[in-house]
Amino acid sequence: MTFPHPNLANEDGILAVGGDLSSDRLLLAYQYGIFPWFNPGDPILWWSPDPRFVLFPSDLKVSKSMRPYFNQKKFRVTCNKAFREVISACQQTDRQGQPGGTWITEEMIKAYTQLHQQGYAHSIEVWQEEQLVGGLYGLAMGKIFFGESMFTRVSNASKFGFISLVKKLREFDFELIDCQQATNHLKSLGGKSITRTRFLTYLEKYTSANSPLENWNELFKSQ
Repeated sequence: MTFPHPNLANEDGILAVGGDLSSDRLLLAYQYGIFPWFNPGDPILWWSPDPRFVLFPSDLKVSKSMRPYFNQKKFRVTCNKAFREVISACQQTDRQGQPGGTWITEEMIKAYTQLHQQGYAHSIEVWQEEQLVGGLYGLAMGKIFFGESMFTRVSNASKFGFISLVKKLREFDFELIDCQQATNHLKSLGGKSITRTRFLTYLEKYTSANSPLENWNELFKSQ
């Protein structure tokens, strides 16, 4: 099981077509900076865009408008308490330019749920009282977190969850968060574009490193 070298991707970032979403293939893909993204009914497309949009935890920016949310503890954040609910909510979220977030197919939900059960994929849940109002999910390999998607049902809930996650990853000495594609939302939080070459250098060095976080389920235990 192999992929072409990421530098062989076309100018849009498409590297390969086909294959499956087995855990082994997905883990191999992420290790080399490749991720699946395709519409229902289409073949699986594997992407490695250049430049790559990332966030270094030390670069996190928290706007003045968000600080009261943390000072007043407006939301409660947990990890891995409702993975299936989070990925399903991301699937149903409307995205600009793509109705209903349809790129998260049932096949992808099944594949990432399996990665969650194997300890690689994680969800961050944001709660208002006992209601799930926001969240995100992604993969962790070594000292790298690969963000996949987020959703919100209440203003700033997903941003609250993302900022909370980045603060914790910084605390545990994670090196990089892969955001895949640039958005104004992520730019405002400190995200930046780096070359594919530089991104792959980070992956080579840090995805095989020992994870500094032994138990993701305990990530927000003190909150």
